[in-house]
Amino acid sequence: MKQAILKVHPDDNVLVALTDLKKGEEIKQNGHSITLLDDVKVKHKFAAKPIAKGEKVMMYGVLVGIAQIDFEAGNVLSTANIKHAANGFSTGERKTEWVKPDVNKWKTTTFNGFHRSNGEVGTANYWLVIPMVFCENRNLKVLEEALIAPLGYGQKKAYQEQTLQLVDLYKKGHSVNDLLQAPLYTETVEKKQNRLFPNVDGIKFLVHDGGCGGIRQDAETLCGLLAGYITHPNVAGATILSLGCQNAQVSILQSEIAKRDPSFDKPVYILEQQAVGTEADLLSLAIKNTFAGLVQANSTIRRPAPLSKITIGLECGGSDGFSGISANPAIGYTSDLLVALGGSVILAEFPELCGVEQNLSDRCLHTSDAERFSALMHTYEQRATEAGSGFDMNPSPGNIKDGLITDAMKSAGAAKKGGTSPVVDVLDYPEKVTRAGLNLLCTPGNDVESTTAEVGSGANIVLFTTGLGTPTGNPIAPVVKIASNTTLFNRMNDIIDLNTGTIIAGDETIEQAGSRILDYVIEVASGNIEVCAVKHQQDDFIPWKRGVSL
Repeated sequence: MKQAILKVHPDDNVLVALTDLKKGEEIKQNGHSITLLDDVKVKHKFAAKPIAKGEKVMMYGVLVGIAQIDFEAGNVLSTANIKHAANGFSTGERKTEWVKPDVNKWKTTTFNGFHRSNGEVGTANYWLVIPMVFCENRNLKVLEEALIAPLGYGQKKAYQEQTLQLVDLYKKGHSVNDLLQAPLYTETVEKKQNRLFPNVDGIKFLVHDGGCGGIRQDAETLCGLLAGYITHPNVAGATILSLGCQNAQVSILQSEIAKRDPSFDKPVYILEQQAVGTEADLLSLAIKNTFAGLVQANSTIRRPAPLSKITIGLECGGSDGFSGISANPAIGYTSDLLVALGGSVILAEFPELCGVEQNLSDRCLHTSDAERFSALMHTYEQRATEAGSGFDMNPSPGNIKDGLITDAMKSAGAAKKGGTSPVVDVLDYPEKVTRAGLNLLCTPGNDVESTTAEVGSGANIVLFTTGLGTPTGNPIAPVVKIASNTTLFNRMNDIIDLNTGTIIAGDETIEQAGSRILDYVIEVASGNIEVCAVKHQQDDFIPWKRGVSL
């Protein structure tokens, strides 16, 4: 019989409903009976015992809220009767001992990647076209139209056929109701197999709205992010379009590239419109240079590489009440496996680490990193408060609807993505990962901003958990989408790659799921599996301007 409830941690005073529960239903827990005083929807929480008004509400073994009423055992938790609260934290003592998982299965395993001259290895091979300022975005669109289809990177989508069918019905005089009753189309993506450059996975156009206006620090940060993409192991080279007068000057970009890779030797073509002259000349030069770069990029082929060359970005979006007990701890175990194999992982989304700071701070190998983490967290929250917001406003309506009713509750589950290994470095956006192991990267909780940042810092694969469903992808790094529940996976398997609802059903342990995910990552890294986000060309790219973004 499927388990109806779950107590996540021995110190918790709330229980999680694993299925819809009805008022008056009797629940057995550790030999005790609880009669439900409210209906409890699947993924939501209810009091395991009386909790007095003003007392702490505990989940995952940490403080996640303060009771606003006198709870009886069996009362459901909601935004009306519990208020966000989180434990404070200090630098504290180092607690860096951890039990490494058994990785004998993967000791000699390799993946087939693209080797770069600086020793890094890519899981893909892309050419970038980058604007230094939003003024060049139109030129990027023209270049995209000029290059993509002729070089074999285009796609044909069935939705055009649906539009043509509706046009035909309309011309024949059918009513609005007839049009609405026309059959739905299922999207089919037909990739051209006649790529001129078979070893180049694609040409990606990093359209953005920055580079000028705002403050100079925004431009400098943007240059750092773009440098992270240009020097990224998944990138073979780049064509860069500059207007000439913008804040984000090419010289700043070149300096940021040198910081990340002092021996940088990838082909990069820089074109300044105000120096070249006419738009036609600029675009003609860009096409010729890009074509020449693709010829060079095509000479690189996949070769075996150790798993230590994989850097995984850890992300969650559209989280639900199961994320913290299935998908997140599963990729946390995957993280521990990769760290034990000498690889790197990135845990980001600082607003979603609220309440678990002490644990992460204590896990920092160096006191200086613990102090930097503390400073970044306090500064971030202070800026949010000054803007009239705060970390307590992080949960989205979708999060709340599916059981994540306080930021601390959401954060405690989100932090499970980081596994249990020590923290080897604390980075501020958009710094690059340079140490093997678990890295903390300051980013917002916004899915695309954070994913964009993780890849800019070196992630060559991203593991993205979701309980509600999201199509989020990235232009140059495969984003593996992982469902926290089977219902979501079955409903949206066109954009979701893996399912960890098996953990909720009791069919698989967290360790088994985490091991399965690592095997999948190796296949993706080798180019043997094309994830849904890549298949649909979900090329989300949003630079963070360092303003308040939760």
